[in-house]
Amino acid sequence: MIETKTRPWDVAEHLETAEDMAAYLEAALEEGNPALVAAAMGDIARAKGITQIARETGLGRESLYKALSPEGNPEFATVLKVVRALGLRLHATTVQS
Repeated sequence: MIETKTRPWDVAEHLETAEDMAAYLEAALEEGNPALVAAAMGDIARAKGITQIARETGLGRESLYKALSPEGNPEFATVLKVVRALGLRLHATTVQS
């Protein structure tokens, strides 16, 4: 019998372009779940390089990992710093009824 080797799937390995990252964050925002948004931002930060994002935001790597985990609860100022460092922008639109 042939043994199949597997490894955990990591979305960060598949976020290759800025468009991929923006679409991923947009999908998380549409769900309206703060934990999902924080985790998506963490995935994008890992894809871009958490050390680089930490340097650009002035935040520690460990605090970023913690804040941008599904259990994290980042302050809004942290969210804005990270979004800017990721090269993304948040924007508002009206809700279609």
